Amino acid sequence: MIITLLAQTNPAPTGPEFGKASPLGLVIVLLLLVGTVLLVWNMNKHIKKLPATFSPEHPEPDQAADEGTDPGVVQPEAEDAAAEPSERSLKKNESSGAS
Repeated sequence: MIITLLAQTNPAPTGPEFGKASPLGLVIVLLLLVGTVLLVWNMNKHIKKLPATFSPEHPEPDQAADEGTDPGVVQPEAEDAAAEPSERSLKKNESSGAS
């Protein structure tokens, strides 16, 4: 059944109206062009409001946190840093409620 549907050849549309567009197509294309122009105009207006750079004016607080740290590594708390590694694991277990 599917093979017979695929094997059928439809006559090529060749009439006086073949290939002609209706005026509605022109209206749709013009509406799309107007919408595109308005979107570009609005986007340019918003882009002009952006600052020239996104770097902070006073990076000192951020810089102090970044000094001497590796990206993605969590530093232990000050009191835990002085403790032995085995004591740190005991403190973690006590604070999490594990025995």
